[in-house]
Amino acid sequence: MNKELVIVLDFGGQYNQLIARRVRECNVYAEVHPYTLPVEKIKEMNPKGIIFTGGPNSVYGDEAILCDPEIFQLGIPILGICYGSQLIAHMMGGKVETAPVSEYGRTEVSVDKNSVLFADVKETSICWMSHTDYIAEAPEGFKVTAHTPVCPVAAMENVEKKLYATQFHPEVMHTEEGMKMLHAFVIDVCGCKADWKMDTFVQDTINSLREKIGDGKVLCALSGGVDSSVAAVLLSKAVGKQLTCVFVDHGLLRKNEGDEVEAVFGPDGPYELNFIRVNAQQRYYDKLKGVTEPEAKRKIIGEEFIRVFEEEAKKIGAVDFLVQGTIYPDVIESGLGKSAVIKSHHNVGGLPDHVDFKEIVEPLRLLFKDEVRRAGLELGIPDYLVFRQPFPGPGLGIRIIGEVTEEKVKIVQDADFIYREEIAKAGLDRKLGQYFAALTNMRSVGVMGDFRTYDYAVALRAVNTSDFMTADCSDIPFEVLQKVMTRIINEVKGVNRVMYDLTSKPPGTIEFE
Repeated sequence: MNKELVIVLDFGGQYNQLIARRVRECNVYAEVHPYTLPVEKIKEMNPKGIIFTGGPNSVYGDEAILCDPEIFQLGIPILGICYGSQLIAHMMGGKVETAPVSEYGRTEVSVDKNSVLFADVKETSICWMSHTDYIAEAPEGFKVTAHTPVCPVAAMENVEKKLYATQFHPEVMHTEEGMKMLHAFVIDVCGCKADWKMDTFVQDTINSLREKIGDGKVLCALSGGVDSSVAAVLLSKAVGKQLTCVFVDHGLLRKNEGDEVEAVFGPDGPYELNFIRVNAQQRYYDKLKGVTEPEAKRKIIGEEFIRVFEEEAKKIGAVDFLVQGTIYPDVIESGLGKSAVIKSHHNVGGLPDHVDFKEIVEPLRLLFKDEVRRAGLELGIPDYLVFRQPFPGPGLGIRIIGEVTEEKVKIVQDADFIYREEIAKAGLDRKLGQYFAALTNMRSVGVMGDFRTYDYAVALRAVNTSDFMTADCSDIPFEVLQKVMTRIINEVKGVNRVMYDLTSKPPGTIEFE
């Protein structure tokens, strides 16, 4: 693929993919690779720039992870972030030590506006710090371009060697002018033309899928959500009728959703593919009987999900590839690589040990949710499907606290339908990152008419987020919440209490489970 490239070398930082995403927001293609990527391979890839990520190690300790020093001889601009900045300082002869005062969170940083990175940045800018080590002395030939009261080298550069470093994280939203800094590095330092756009990603992905799959048969795990729908259409455009989409109705979908998915992707829909609907509701209810722990439910649903696909694959003959709509937040939360496991996603961490396919293909694995939506629009997928509310693979199985039963599924389906309907009526549906109703396992006394009730409490959730890695509670007008509450209690049998969840991510997750 003929495109400009920035390589992000991962030293174990939690923001590695976020850095790549920010570079792509500058309309320059970026890929994440391990820090062990050989220099010869880097030469072959011919990147316009390289970014070193943060990481948990100390550059001066036994656990230090260092790059090949030859990378500094390539003449390719390098930006080191956090651990990456300390790595540059250490390997170029500077001094890195344990900081007398650690810095975490929002920090006022004074910058040198003569630096190309900070030319369009205020002299004092709010940046996000997260470090216990610091650069005590910059290497010879480097100019200090930013500092804080307790961090003498918050940024440094050697223009001649094309080496730049920031102790803070310009990629996170909390660094108020971080995008200006990254844009300056990518465009002004690396000389990128900024001509990569989502349509390029879409066409490149279609071409690479076509080349990878050849004349093989493909089975796609279609849930009808945004991610799997975009993945399915990508495959449809790449290999057409070689693709069979299997839609498993596990009885844990939103209200009327099974029929809606079939209407879009079934034989009367606009896409060239084979469509199979499997009605497996009772099978899932039986498997989940008596199970209350959310991670156990995810694992059960994930395993059964794959078993259904294996059975369908045998019916249609040999299948070479399984396609899934995994996106990057799924990968991070499932603990792949260096991150801790937050929860298992049925299409990542919940896979059983044996999967009867040649290979799993995940064309959206490097994208965030908003990027997936942009890809969907490029593919011509209708707006109402592209902007459909995100829905977890395990479905309502994890939005029901405690044991899953058919009765509880009906309760949460009806409550969620009312909530989404009222949010749309209020004109808030495109303004919120994600919103849904969940069913708690709390039952409490209520009074309805002249009668005592002892029914369930429904929890409403709504968050604002751009990347689904962090999220804040949405400030929904009280009159909207009150209307939702009134309708749910009046119209949904088995509910006598409605609550609104104010928790951000972190410390919570977006899902309520």
